[in-house]
Amino acid sequence: MSVEHASKRIIEGYARGGAGLCADEVWAVEAHLELCRVCRDRLSAAVRAGVPAAASLVDTVWSGLEPRLAVTATMPRRRRRPAPLSRWMTPAMVPWLAMVVVVTLLALLLDLSGTGSGKVSWVLLFAPVLPVLGVAASWSRGLDPAYELTASVPRAGLHLVLRRTASVLAVVVPVLLVGGWATGVMVAQWLLPCLAFTSTTLALGGVVGVTRAAVVLAAVWAAVVVAPTLATSRTAFALQTGGLPAWGLLLAIGTGVVIARRGAYTVLGAHR
Repeated sequence: MSVEHASKRIIEGYARGGAGLCADEVWAVEAHLELCRVCRDRLSAAVRAGVPAAASLVDTVWSGLEPRLAVTATMPRRRRRPAPLSRWMTPAMVPWLAMVVVVTLLALLLDLSGTGSGKVSWVLLFAPVLPVLGVAASWSRGLDPAYELTASVPRAGLHLVLRRTASVLAVVVPVLLVGGWATGVMVAQWLLPCLAFTSTTLALGGVVGVTRAAVVLAAVWAAVVVAPTLATSRTAFALQTGGLPAWGLLLAIGTGVVIARRGAYTVLGAHR
């Protein structure tokens, strides 16, 4: 399989500290350098030719480390493949996802037992904000002990944001699917609001931080939809089939904003 190497312009720009390169190009070349020895050798030659001071500093440091490394015992290399789940979610997400599942099951039990008004489906009422809680937990500074390390790696941009979001939806959507089927709620009635709220959380997260966006949207949903619905025992228009086009439009807008502002997720502020 042929490998497409980084261009001379990108290699030389990266050797000068990223001068003249946009954020996407810096991210791409760093990800490529992890796997391509040819480009690493080209980068080394470019640093020696274009930035002799940096090359001299590296040689000085290496000359001091090499004698020590020669007499230091090294640990045997173990070939162990990383767990697939570790690439998609963090340990901090597990209790939050478990809580989301428990809340969904409780809502299902309330629906099946007929608790409250029969005109209001608890599964339908909580479905839009359930994945938002998991997404917020996946990007919480306070919950993730490896936050600074994760947020500073070259691949911590939109790619990692979407991976963690997908892991949340992979847990929440099947549970909601079972709950919706058991209570007779149409799939579109809970799935579109669920996806729309998730995309809107990510879109606002690029501005105010994912966690803050999730908290704000959950609070708005509770005040505008949940409280009036429980007070009047009538399903709000937002949860009826007539509101589905609006949810589809919100999903499209949120997705468009996320794509247009994909560079915003490479900065620490998007993880607040």
